[in-house]
Amino acid sequence: MNKSTNQTDSVNQFMKALDYPLKEVVELVRSTILASDPEITEHIKWNAPSFCYQNQDRVTLNLRSADFVQLVFHRGSKVKDSHNFTFEDDSGLLEWVAVDRAVVKLHDEAEAKAKAAALANVVIQWMRTTA
Repeated sequence: MNKSTNQTDSVNQFMKALDYPLKEVVELVRSTILASDPEITEHIKWNAPSFCYQNQDRVTLNLRSADFVQLVFHRGSKVKDSHNFTFEDDSGLLEWVAVDRAVVKLHDEAEAKAKAAALANVVIQWMRTTA
């Protein structure tokens, strides 16, 4: 890891090699998430940057679409009992795809910049709630 940030060499190398039409959006999202809390770390999972809190994957990028960058908010790779799971989304950014999984879609750099503060807040809230 770099001393000055929580960026990792593996994700830096991935980003250098990434040939993706929304690469600038990915870079903006990455820097927004990493700057939101020094405890958030990153690595590559499912061929995309994934962000961890207390060594558990919690937000993973999905780079399959050329039309938008998708952030998947989850509680880790293993299925967990979601019977009593609740999360209050004050940001309005999350689109719920399951009781305990949501996505955010960002279509361009302008949208990513406009939603950066709200995204940082909901990421921190998600990480702490699901830890």
